Amino acid sequence: MTPVEIGLISVVAIVALIYLGVYIPIALGMVSFIAIWIMRDNIDLAFALTKIAIGDSAMEYTFATIPLFVFMGNIVSKAGLGADIYTVMNQGFRRITGGIGMATVGANAVFAAVTGSSIASASVFSKMSVPAMLGHDYNPRFAVGVVAGSSVLGMIIPPSAMLIIYSFVAEQSVGEMFLAGVIPGLLLAAAYVGAIWIMGRFTPGFVGGRIVEDGDLMSWGEIAGKTLPITLLIVVVLGGIYTGWTTPVEAGAAGSLLGIIIAAVRGRINLKTFWETVLETGHITAALLFLITAASMYARMLGLAGLPNELQSLLAENNFSFFWIMALLVILMLFLGTILDTASIILIVVPLFLGLIEGMGLSLVWFGIVAVVAAEIGLLTPPLGLSCFVIKATLDDDRITLKDVFLGALPFAFVMLVVLILLIRFPSLSLALI
Repeated sequence: MTPVEIGLISVVAIVALIYLGVYIPIALGMVSFIAIWIMRDNIDLAFALTKIAIGDSAMEYTFATIPLFVFMGNIVSKAGLGADIYTVMNQGFRRITGGIGMATVGANAVFAAVTGSSIASASVFSKMSVPAMLGHDYNPRFAVGVVAGSSVLGMIIPPSAMLIIYSFVAEQSVGEMFLAGVIPGLLLAAAYVGAIWIMGRFTPGFVGGRIVEDGDLMSWGEIAGKTLPITLLIVVVLGGIYTGWTTPVEAGAAGSLLGIIIAAVRGRINLKTFWETVLETGHITAALLFLITAASMYARMLGLAGLPNELQSLLAENNFSFFWIMALLVILMLFLGTILDTASIILIVVPLFLGLIEGMGLSLVWFGIVAVVAAEIGLLTPPLGLSCFVIKATLDDDRITLKDVFLGALPFAFVMLVVLILLIRFPSLSLALI
């Protein structure tokens, strides 16, 4: 067999193993190791490349962004900032049809700016937003769909773990990826709010609900008290990166320290909870390091097999235009989204297209935003929509089935697809802040 054939078989084998339940890094690393061994008939080369992949991943300075931002997200969740911003947003949208849904989107967008985790958002807002919406007679499918749809904002609004993973795979600046994610993230949040308004206007039966009574409105002082901590975190983290005062690593460290101070002032942290947060951060960081190391090995295997060059030649010979290349990318990612998680999609598909995109003179930063948004749609599609499963597990409500969650999330998956098309058509939306 030729190296290209071995490479193709390896990609199929990786997808099949992941689908069968094999841990993603093990599937990536094991198949890549064996493929390199077979291609070069040299096990020493396979071990040498494994050693290089581990060294490059573990010793990379920017890898420190991962534990720092993960820790910051964990400590912010424990400090209860998600509940505070949700309360404020709920008051702002209280007189609008579908207002609690809009408040959930807005709160998720702000919460994503300090956590970077879709799973954390899905878990937190399932407990707050869904019961509140059900209590105001909203359609259960709409209630869970809003939480599922808005939870994916954590994957695009910085600091995003997925943007960090892409930056390692594509060897791009973490800071530039963070800046590139700001406008697309806000655009997606605005599109969700607009979609909820349209659904409330033209399909009121799907939305349901009733206007929230004014009740006890918060004073401006109370609003400031609830929004100031999370505003400070956003200014310190993203403001520091945007102005160039801090690197992403330094911004993560500053945000973590500020998160500890906020949690301590609120009485939400003690030695026990601090140690639990550190352990949780360590577990997540170790898993991501393993994932990045395996992805590095996979990228080296693809390079030895010549698959990216072969794909580029194939598309060039058939005169594929930019439109058809992007259509192929999106279709491939949407298909894989039905069986794989977001990280797997990014790690498998992106290395195949990097050489092609760079050869066309296109920005790899822009491509990263497109790839992440395309992969995010998989969080809402069956049978492996991870956010939908998290919501169902968190609610533990027999009245709401997994089918309800997927059907409720479907309109928001469509909105994401529309936003993705806009990002492909107008690259400046991703590159304006760089």
